[in-house]
Amino acid sequence: MHRAGFVNIFGKPNAGKSTLLNALLGEKLAIVSPKVQTTRHRITAVVTEPGYQIVFSDTPGIIDPKYKLHERMMGAVKSALEDADVALLMIDPRDNVDESLEMFAELKLKAPSLILVINKMDVLSKEEIEALHEKCKAWGKAKTILFISAMQKKNLKDLKEAIVSFLPESEPFYPEDTLTDRSTRFFVAEMVREKIFYLYDEEIPYHTTVVVTQFQEKDTLTKITAEIIVTRETQKAIILGAGGKSIRELGTQARKDIEAFIGRKVFLELFVKVRNKWRDNDTYLKEYGFS
Repeated sequence: MHRAGFVNIFGKPNAGKSTLLNALLGEKLAIVSPKVQTTRHRITAVVTEPGYQIVFSDTPGIIDPKYKLHERMMGAVKSALEDADVALLMIDPRDNVDESLEMFAELKLKAPSLILVINKMDVLSKEEIEALHEKCKAWGKAKTILFISAMQKKNLKDLKEAIVSFLPESEPFYPEDTLTDRSTRFFVAEMVREKIFYLYDEEIPYHTTVVVTQFQEKDTLTKITAEIIVTRETQKAIILGAGGKSIRELGTQARKDIEAFIGRKVFLELFVKVRNKWRDNDTYLKEYGFS
């Protein structure tokens, strides 16, 4: 009997959804950072093993939208409510757990099976785990409650087994060598954006997006040009840094990740463009992949 199905991951920003996706996949696909709202797109990742195929979707953290970019991000969450066989509901135990459970109850999930995943179990004592388990059990909507550490890869085998047990009987949806439905260009832009989250403070990462304008495979290397979009001239100056020092560091760090990802030497060129209020502009949002 072969099982296959769609498993969508939901939670507040920084619950560890992208870290979990990468851990279950066995390689880094979704970008991660210590800052909230790193994930902006719905990312599909496929795990194929003998006897089953799991099609995961990582979704942006659930937030109250403040501008059109946020509305597009929550649109990705809403679309994921409709098409899952299993919903993984992730909680950071350091958050307000009652609030998270209430948020999940309001989501109107269509998935027949809900798995409540309490991440970062390593920060909890045995007593805290037991108390939290009772609280989640009393919530009464989850078929399974599991405590994991996505970062430390704890209890992921149990989680995978629970997921597979809830999948319907089905042939695979994707060829067995498929990893994702996203393009290499998409992941290159995401890798540059990830470095912006690590290298720049305060509002800079949230006012920034990245667009790959050239991806050319030559004999000895791949030539990539990307534009970093910001909302103000002052932000452009910060991205560039004194004498271009900051953008050079950004390019160096991003290039290393891109080379590891595509398995080739990369020549990376970065430019910074100012697009006033791009996060609230329908035309720009569409152009930058937030349809």
